[in-house]
Amino acid sequence: MTLSLSLIKRCLVVFSRHYRQAPIQASAILLGIMLAVTLLIGVKATNENAKQSYGETTELLSQRASFYLTDKDQTGIDEAAYFALRQAGIPALAVIEGIASDPQGRSWKVNGSDIMAAVSMQPHQDDQSSKAKQTTPAIPLQRLLAGYPSVVISDNLIERINALTQGQLILNDIPVELIPIEASLGLGNSMLADISFAQQLLDMPGKLSYIAIFFPLDKSPSVIDSQRNQIIAALEQAGFDSRQVLIDNQDDGESLSALTASFHLNLDAMSMLAFVVGLFIAYNGVRYSLMKRQRLFIQLLQMGVGRHNLLIALIIEIFCLVIVGSIIGFIMGLQLSQWLQPMVAMTLEQIYGAKLLPGLWQWQWFAQGLGLTLVASLGACWPLLLQLSRMSLAQGAQRQAQLIPYEKLFKQQALTACILLGSTAILFNFTSQYKHSLILLGIVTIAIPLLLPMTISIGVRLLLPLMPKGLWQYVVAETKEIIAPLSLAMMAILLALCANISMNTLVGSFEVTLKQWLDARLHADLYIRPNPNALLDVNAFLDAEPKVTAVYKQWQTEAKLQRDQSNLSNIIPINLVSRDFYSIKNTTVFKSPDNLDESFWSEFEQGKNVFISEPLSIKYQLNIGDKINIDKLSKTTNNLLPTPVAQTNSEMFTIGGIYFDYGNPMGELIISPYLWQHYHLPPNPISLAVDYQGDNELLQQALISQQGLSSASMYSQQRIKDEAIKMFTKTFSITVVLNSLTLLVAAIGLFSACMMLTQARLAPLARLYALGVSRKQLRIMVTSQMMLIVLLTCLLALPMGAILGYLLINKVTLQAFGWTIAMIWDWPAYGRVVMISMLSCLVSVALPLYWQTRKPLISSLQQETL
Repeated sequence: MTLSLSLIKRCLVVFSRHYRQAPIQASAILLGIMLAVTLLIGVKATNENAKQSYGETTELLSQRASFYLTDKDQTGIDEAAYFALRQAGIPALAVIEGIASDPQGRSWKVNGSDIMAAVSMQPHQDDQSSKAKQTTPAIPLQRLLAGYPSVVISDNLIERINALTQGQLILNDIPVELIPIEASLGLGNSMLADISFAQQLLDMPGKLSYIAIFFPLDKSPSVIDSQRNQIIAALEQAGFDSRQVLIDNQDDGESLSALTASFHLNLDAMSMLAFVVGLFIAYNGVRYSLMKRQRLFIQLLQMGVGRHNLLIALIIEIFCLVIVGSIIGFIMGLQLSQWLQPMVAMTLEQIYGAKLLPGLWQWQWFAQGLGLTLVASLGACWPLLLQLSRMSLAQGAQRQAQLIPYEKLFKQQALTACILLGSTAILFNFTSQYKHSLILLGIVTIAIPLLLPMTISIGVRLLLPLMPKGLWQYVVAETKEIIAPLSLAMMAILLALCANISMNTLVGSFEVTLKQWLDARLHADLYIRPNPNALLDVNAFLDAEPKVTAVYKQWQTEAKLQRDQSNLSNIIPINLVSRDFYSIKNTTVFKSPDNLDESFWSEFEQGKNVFISEPLSIKYQLNIGDKINIDKLSKTTNNLLPTPVAQTNSEMFTIGGIYFDYGNPMGELIISPYLWQHYHLPPNPISLAVDYQGDNELLQQALISQQGLSSASMYSQQRIKDEAIKMFTKTFSITVVLNSLTLLVAAIGLFSACMMLTQARLAPLARLYALGVSRKQLRIMVTSQMMLIVLLTCLLALPMGAILGYLLINKVTLQAFGWTIAMIWDWPAYGRVVMISMLSCLVSVALPLYWQTRKPLISSLQQETL
């Protein structure tokens, strides 16, 4: 093997001259690579920024906390505890959070903190000192510290809020001034007030939501215990009962990362699907370009270039195209991330309470995108490159050399697809982790397109005898000849259609399931969640109201569940919940057991059994009859982090039921009111529900005027349902957008494939024109051929998309989120997707055909055919 740099250079010059004469070929390759990298980088940047934010989340205008102090009874921690900690020299920050409403009934989340303390505790490392020094002048501290009704927000939100409020924001009947500050200060979507005004606005005088402690971060157990003891000593010295204070340490975002892992994995899967669709387009362009240059390659070989020199030149060409396409795709992907990030941020903040920091990009993403694209492109094109480099020089006299017997290839692809589908059908029965199911789903997604060429070939063969003799029989017969050059573009269309159909099935089924669950779950006329310090007064007011026929209560606190007492690391954070017995019995929708007789409810009421939510059951493999212990249901009064002593004194409880739950991202466990009172858990409920004989609006007005409640803390049944559906729509909006982008990419790929194919078929079309077939008939003929292939693709997409939807619902979503969803077949929606696809494909086919057939067809007789 002798390599010559001069010969390789000459080959590259010849290739560049070829692309100057045929820019469509280079454009098709670059388009596929560019679109693939754009969607891959766009989602990757969005995901990476979100994951990085979990571990770097700070208190607003301050730094990361090492401990969080909250009140055990959930009535709000006394601000005197904050002053005691500050006087003891412990770096602490008072924080208050709550919901306020405007005159239109919209809810606004308000954060308040000791802003002077927050600013003074900003990090002052060398690389951040200049930023820290510039922060204080950027905030009008004088107005904020004086208790003036004002809040600070990021400057990129000011226009949106002013447009929504028409220039004046009024919260809880108080006009509030909006003060914009730089978005780089990290407020995100939050609204921050000084604590003096926040307590007045949220009606929490003398109370705090929590206290953040800022010790130097150190993960060693001895240091954490020492810091915790220092906090307890400061509280005890000031006369506070430290047993009434919960002290949680910073987990570096690990719990939030675990909670959102399935969300990000689904986005990654969608981006990889779009990446594969883009690579199909790029490969189709490369294959077409190589086949068009087949005679050129033989001529170069005949001139003594050498096969290895030719092969190296082709590899360098692909490498250069990948670099150019990846650079453009990387830039476009960062822009796409800027569009996607607000959507993802809103979903993560509203569902998981996560705050996303301003997005940053990294060069490593470009390297990863370039490497993945290069490896995939060379891997896909390598067999074709080898075949071209091994061509016999005697083929130079042939007009065309068919590289692969396509009919045989189609059969091999179909056989491979059947083997893959059969294997995954068996393996799906043994998967219990959503990551494994997602891998199998990826294999199914790869197998489905392999069925397409053979399916189209069989469909055309069955249709041929039904056609009248003459031109139309020729049209259908010739359709078999264009299956191969169009197969990759149609595979991309098939993938995009299957993804759309499966996601429409998932979204539609979940919406119906959610509505049915809400209908069963909501039984009261009005739901109230007042500030903790006002709850007892509100409860007394409702008890005295003659038209209130029933008041239902719900208690909730955070707890930790453990299945194996010998393994202290196997601790599961949960929401521990109790409700009045009537609400539990009549609104809890059980997955199991089926038999809810009197003995079942009697054992639960006596505290012998507990109920767990379906997501908790599936995620941690918990079933009916399993024994568990809960740190809050302990014989000791130690309510700090689990210790061997506390675990030893915990009672074991039996799981008696598993219930459906679609409204809580964390695991949830319900205990009876008896157990709640027996273990002296927070006595005050967090929310109330009311049955009212009359107009709910009158009751709400009475609570606003007489109890000072905000309309943001009261929800009717319909409002809860509307908010839940709105949240559901936002949750799936990012996936719907990615699906639409994938379909758009596939349509663009079909457009480029049709452009190249039509150009290659001008010579045979010209012969038909010379035989008397009019231009109009030619256009109808070619369009009919293309649309027949598109129609057969859509018909295959319907059952394949339904299979993907079934697997998404009954495997991936069930295992990832713990949601049982009744699968709903929405045939009108499938029909709309098919019609939209047919129309978009018609445009993709008609435009290049019209452009090409406007030229003189007779001159095309001199061109070579595909």
